[in-house]
Amino acid sequence: MDELAGGGGGGGQGMPAPPRPQQGPGGNLSLPPPGANGAPGGGGPAAAEAAGPPAGPELSRPQQYTIPGILHYIQHEWARFEMERAHWEVERAELQVPEETKDSEAPAAPQNSQLTWKQGRQLLRQYLQEVGYTDTILDVRSQRVRSLLGLSNSEPNGSVEAKNLEQILNGGESPKQKGQEIKRPSGDVLETFNFLENADDSDEEENDMIEGIPEGKDKLRINKHKLPANKDAFRKTWNPKYTLRSHFDGVRALAFHPVEPVLVTASEDHTLKLWNLQKTVPAKKSASLDVEPIYTFRAHIGPVLSLAISSNGEQCFSGGIDATIQWWNMPSPNVDPYDTYESNVLAGTLVAHTDAVWGLAYSGIKNQLLSCSADGTIRLWNPQEKLPCICTYNGDKEHGIPTSVDFIGCDPAHMVTSFNTGSAVIYDLETSQSLVMLSSQVDSGLQSSCHINRVVSHPTLPVTITAHEDRHIKFFDNKTGKMIHSMVAHLDAVTSLAVDPNGIYLMSGSHDCSIRLWNLDSKTCVQEITAHRKKLDESIYDVAFHPSKAYIASAGADALAKVFV
Repeated sequence: MDELAGGGGGGGQGMPAPPRPQQGPGGNLSLPPPGANGAPGGGGPAAAEAAGPPAGPELSRPQQYTIPGILHYIQHEWARFEMERAHWEVERAELQVPEETKDSEAPAAPQNSQLTWKQGRQLLRQYLQEVGYTDTILDVRSQRVRSLLGLSNSEPNGSVEAKNLEQILNGGESPKQKGQEIKRPSGDVLETFNFLENADDSDEEENDMIEGIPEGKDKLRINKHKLPANKDAFRKTWNPKYTLRSHFDGVRALAFHPVEPVLVTASEDHTLKLWNLQKTVPAKKSASLDVEPIYTFRAHIGPVLSLAISSNGEQCFSGGIDATIQWWNMPSPNVDPYDTYESNVLAGTLVAHTDAVWGLAYSGIKNQLLSCSADGTIRLWNPQEKLPCICTYNGDKEHGIPTSVDFIGCDPAHMVTSFNTGSAVIYDLETSQSLVMLSSQVDSGLQSSCHINRVVSHPTLPVTITAHEDRHIKFFDNKTGKMIHSMVAHLDAVTSLAVDPNGIYLMSGSHDCSIRLWNLDSKTCVQEITAHRKKLDESIYDVAFHPSKAYIASAGADALAKVFV
């Protein structure tokens, strides 16, 4: 017993004590060399003979772990976990299929049918494109899965052979189970662990398994009735972000800079203000941000009613109740709000109207400006010329008093003007002749309720859209002049319209304090935002899309302008 406890090389009938690990110079544990069974120098062949035959399997030396083996085990377990979750997702989807759709199930695919598998993937890709996914998004997600599995193309040797990966993903036997050994330099193995740095704990992994769906599932069930409804999940939802508080009276009009996150507002307090959305201060009682104006334009001697910005963003035009159109040079977005006054900001004044200027529109093709006034005329301007007024329309007020004006998006040589009589007219700018009258057939006694507050042209289609006092929004064909659609859009008068630059959505504002976003294809409302408070039974005066950035804005009678992202 003393010999056994001391760990000597003696034989006897007792079992020799296992060797005790020794700590090397580097702090790592090391085992004694084979045959060293006790104190140094003890043992040798005689000790081996005295120890008798080797012990059974339970006493064999433990398996040695290597970095490649650990890496392979982690990869295999990760793939198995993801496959089990993918199977669970598919089974859950199968259990959620309604009874009426079970008759339309696709037939079972053979286990190894590559053609059927490719057809199924193509059908899945088609449905994903319909709900907003693109090949780019799928490739990014596939690359992310590959990086998590350590299969990034940046690794020269790869983590696992392609055929072995296919076996793992298909639930087959792993290379380790077949006794295959992976041998790579230790540097490559350590670099493979870099994928852990890019991993996160978000729930987005549930959507990352599109590329990992196993081949040959028994049945692929697709609920076609639910797919169209999923489009709303990928639609942009607008939320309030910035509140512009500086005007002392209602904000009548606003317009975005074509490139920069900058906008201009026109108010009944006789001023215009320039805002840079990148210069914000935290609001006191809300999650939105307050923005301070960086410049104030002063030249009008009454309320400012209309606004237009040139296509290059270098000039701005404003029309007011004083019958003048002021022409401004836009200051820099980084101007110091406390700088000295610059007289060159006011470039000039366009004088020809004799009453309030209610509408302005600018075309960058010929650098022309349109204006409509309560004096009954519509005027075409070229501010760069010595005699800026080029032409006058509706001089005899044959169609009534104009209320709004716009260039035809698909034909800039034409313009459309709305009137207080409920009709809209398309003019040829070259011949000054009216081409088409857009009129919805209504009784003469209802003309007052059909007063048009705003007219806009679709950017790419020959379609004109009008906003009416009787809560309607109407769509007209520019070629025939016939109304193609009419809908009750708000609970109060519709005051403003804007079409997004791509021609997909229409935005409307109303005195019912709401902004509504419409899908132009289906003519359905996709979002409603309550943005402003009422003042003297009036609420929203103007709405606008940013031409190149994800901003929309509204101007209200409550002296506020709000920007949504």
